[in-house]
Amino acid sequence: MATVLFYQKPGCGTNARQIRALEAAGHQVIAKSLLTEPWTAERLLAFFGATPTASWFNPAAPRIKSGELRPVEIDATDAIALMLDDPLLIRRPLIEVDGARCAGFDREPVPSLLGGERGDLQGCTRPQAMPRCAEP
Repeated sequence: MATVLFYQKPGCGTNARQIRALEAAGHQVIAKSLLTEPWTAERLLAFFGATPTASWFNPAAPRIKSGELRPVEIDATDAIALMLDDPLLIRRPLIEVDGARCAGFDREPVPSLLGGERGDLQGCTRPQAMPRCAEP
């Protein structure tokens, strides 16, 4: 059993489903709000590792979906500045366990925590026809 720090958007159905999957695998999950955590650039960068900057963004964020921001056109420095200003832009969940960190539910250490592939637990559970998730 591992203790998993799980930075989420409170009220997100997908994040709730991901937490349940981790708990069902026998892990203790400490859920924290991604939106109210006092992030620094250095701390946030640690979750992204060597992944491409565009993959750091939450594709469902309103500013991304509207086309206001195009992640492929944003460099790492500007990406972090935008995310510190608007945490909804951060790909979630952010996971920390035993010193390993990741952004998203499809990257290590998550598959190892779940014992391998467990289906798609990354995508939004809300169909496009549904209204947006409530703001916390």
